[in-house]
Amino acid sequence: MATLEITDLRLMQGLAQQVTAWRPELLNGDATIGELAWVWAKDYDALHPFWRHRLWFADGALAAWGWACLPYLIPRGDGTFRESDRANLTWQAHPERPELLHEILDWYDETAPGIDRLLTVQSADTPAQAIVTAHGYAFDTQAGADDGSWVQFNARALTELPDPALPEGFRFRTAAEVSAARAVRAHRDAWPTSAFTQTAFERVRRTWPYRADLHVLVEAADGTLAAGAIIWLDEATRTAEFEPVGTHGAFRRQGLGTALLLHGMQRAKAAGAISMLVACLGAPAHPVARNLYLGVGFRPIGRDLPRIKVGR
Repeated sequence: MATLEITDLRLMQGLAQQVTAWRPELLNGDATIGELAWVWAKDYDALHPFWRHRLWFADGALAAWGWACLPYLIPRGDGTFRESDRANLTWQAHPERPELLHEILDWYDETAPGIDRLLTVQSADTPAQAIVTAHGYAFDTQAGADDGSWVQFNARALTELPDPALPEGFRFRTAAEVSAARAVRAHRDAWPTSAFTQTAFERVRRTWPYRADLHVLVEAADGTLAAGAIIWLDEATRTAEFEPVGTHGAFRRQGLGTALLLHGMQRAKAAGAISMLVACLGAPAHPVARNLYLGVGFRPIGRDLPRIKVGR
């Protein structure tokens, strides 16, 4: 299959729901319902020509999937380019069908031959670690280093939530209360190299389980949207996830991130969630986001272990 469409994405999110309910420590940080929705919706226009995916079924139900992104070169909004000369695999297998990872990796080899192939396994997933090693994958010393790009996965029960405290002149808003153009501007102010567009945001808004009332923002006295976060709520597992979270560069170090997270968790709890998830860079050289999340009560439940198979 070449293009990943919404029907298959929804099946993949369904498997993520099962893993979240049974073995959240086995969740690939890129394979949660929120991360799948966010990445698919925001990147579809630019990256879907480079996507390949396959689904594996057992007894009529989805048991595993693989989603590969092939090398690409695409322009960013600021005139620079976003590029990768390697393939990258996101995947998930049902906890009762770990052996399907063998088939996923065989498919990945066929889909991206002759180039370096990247993937991650979770620190708690010892069967997967053994399987990828047997398929020729080694620890990626660059991505997995103390200054690397590896991701830590964090969780928090939605109990004992302190009240958020915003600096004078700031107030909370939601995406239901602001224009799409302003919501997009808030994201790009927090992530200056992003090519996020209103077209991409419209797709985000149409993708389950996006809710505008759980897309929380902080507005400054001058009307600037100074911080924002999307909360993806899965009512079936009563689990919510922050993705993405960002603050305008001119408004950092004022406590807005802490206030936004506490406010967001209160809204998620009011909507029915009992637990919260968030991923962040975990390497010691990248402490800012990690410290922010730990500061509001999140605790690590695992980390990814980046792997690489050299293709040439």
